[in-house]
Amino acid sequence: MAGQKVQRQTGVALWRQIADRIRTSINHGDFDDTGMVPPETVLALQFGVNRHTIRSALAALAQEGIVRAVQGRGTLIERKERLSFPISKRTRFSQGIGDQVRETRSVLLAATEEAASTELARQLNIKNGTRLVRLETIGQADHRPVSRATSWFPADRFGAIAEVYRTTGSITKAFRELGVPDYVRVTTEITATHADEGDLADLQLSPGAIVLVTRALNSDLDNVPVQYSISRFAADRVRFTIEN
Repeated sequence: MAGQKVQRQTGVALWRQIADRIRTSINHGDFDDTGMVPPETVLALQFGVNRHTIRSALAALAQEGIVRAVQGRGTLIERKERLSFPISKRTRFSQGIGDQVRETRSVLLAATEEAASTELARQLNIKNGTRLVRLETIGQADHRPVSRATSWFPADRFGAIAEVYRTTGSITKAFRELGVPDYVRVTTEITATHADEGDLADLQLSPGAIVLVTRALNSDLDNVPVQYSISRFAADRVRFTIEN
């Protein structure tokens, strides 16, 4: 981060570029010796911007809970350990982080039916236009939102999954009640991007925050696809660990 000027006329606001770089530096431990972000005057010189732009970047990071302004001292880095989320043959939200927090909870935001697009049909190995159940969910840890997910299930097999999920609060338990006692992860693709409007609202993030996006396919033990999901995780709250 140090000494690197931001790029103007890129379509990305200067304060957002700076917030991204400060966030990355914090994650890399660049300021661990002091526990503080450098003063505004130092940051303004490093990035070649005015102090107002620096304040906007720090305000965004404060809204995310990454830093905190301390009167008379400066900007303190909030030391919050990220949850370790394992991705393995049997990836489960509650089991994956359950021993790291006091309580996990999944909340159903919406449930609809829709026809399978070309991509969803390919992922679930079904015909285009096949009816799917779509669930929008939020995963919470100690009442703090960690992830938001969109999941699709073949409706002919899991037409009642929304109702069962509302009762159980668990995909695993819903599958079990609908005749799938166990299921496994087939593929997981991970990318990173800036938070969109839905992320800002549902994950309680500030503009410029980074989310980790997973695209995952689960199948039953007969290798028949049962669920395709796109999940978005707050990057400052979760780190992924790949387990064999």
